Amino acid sequence: MQAEIITIGDEILIGQIVDTNSAWIGQQLNSIGIRVNQITSISDNEQHIIAALKEAESRADLILITGGLGPTKDDITKTTLCKYFDTHLIFDEPSFKNIERLYKARGREANDSNRIQAEVPANCVPILNYNGTAPCMWFEENNKVYVSMPGVPYEMKTIMLEEVIPKLKQQFETPFIKHRTILTQGVGETILASLITDVEDNLPQGFKIAYLPQAGMVRLRLSGYGEERMVQSLMVQEFDKICERIREFIYGYDEETLESVLGKLLNKKKLTVSTAESCTGGYIAHLLTSVPGSSSYFIGSTITYSYESKTNVLKIPVELLTKHGAVSEEVVRLMAENVKKKLNTDCSIATSGVAGPGGGTKDKPVGTVWVAVSTPKGTVTKKLLLGSDRLRNIHVASISALNILRKELL
Repeated sequence: MQAEIITIGDEILIGQIVDTNSAWIGQQLNSIGIRVNQITSISDNEQHIIAALKEAESRADLILITGGLGPTKDDITKTTLCKYFDTHLIFDEPSFKNIERLYKARGREANDSNRIQAEVPANCVPILNYNGTAPCMWFEENNKVYVSMPGVPYEMKTIMLEEVIPKLKQQFETPFIKHRTILTQGVGETILASLITDVEDNLPQGFKIAYLPQAGMVRLRLSGYGEERMVQSLMVQEFDKICERIREFIYGYDEETLESVLGKLLNKKKLTVSTAESCTGGYIAHLLTSVPGSSSYFIGSTITYSYESKTNVLKIPVELLTKHGAVSEEVVRLMAENVKKKLNTDCSIATSGVAGPGGGTKDKPVGTVWVAVSTPKGTVTKKLLLGSDRLRNIHVASISALNILRKELL
């Protein structure tokens, strides 16, 4: 079964909001074996909406629409759907009762504009929106299914999970699909691909590998479609083959994050950690503390950005800073060791670098970052040569530092 998603709203096209709905809907459909072939974003314009619907109808069995269902004049989705299906609006009493319930809960009364929101195309099956005033609409025309939903994410998600997905599963037979994701850090997708070329070339029918690179890491997704028992069995075999080839780069699987994997490891070994950050500005501490329960192993952090703070807070000798500079192996090593002593932790992470876009020199160009990790076994350092994008450098340096500590603890 093939699906397309159409998002309606000028606010998406001008960049005022980010279309997170499509990505989430795609995930939900994929989980029940429905493939999304195309995602289209269009303006609140009748001609554009009709053209997008006609194109989607020619390619897909299921068309999901979000947006344009509000009470204001710029929300024209319902009237345009009436034109597309050659029908008219009718008043839906259950939808209006739902709107009245929502307003009463807020201590208000529904008005004429709200009555308009309870009007739906005559050929649709209305689906109540318990979190908002715009009902969802289910259409079946020419062996195609159209579902028009509100654009507000939390309203749309509830409708999808509680109404649309169950209805799709009941009405259509879809193939079994299974995904497994391998999470890697410190290696590019080209090298990963070269290590598993023969495995990828000989995958069973219905299986494929997708490379999903992002700053500092690559996710490797193995997907299998087909009969459930066969897919489950082959998935284990192929997944193990891939993992065996690239094991040294793997930090986790599926929905895990590097910071959560490291947190589990610290808890398992009953170790604590602190950070001394310069160029990363507290981002490592942010990642560590984003994990629920991190208070059991994360003790604290110092952000020593200037020479003075490195000297006053971490007791880095002025002579060492003068001789080697703040961005140096010698300084970052002492930062890690001193913060570990200062905060009395088992482990520590320190960073110092040139995040950019300015401040680089011939010897230390923009993107030069020194990382130090100290554990009960000792201290290790690593020099990173990144790019010129400041935020990317901060992110990559931070996750690289976390992964160095993870490897040291293993």
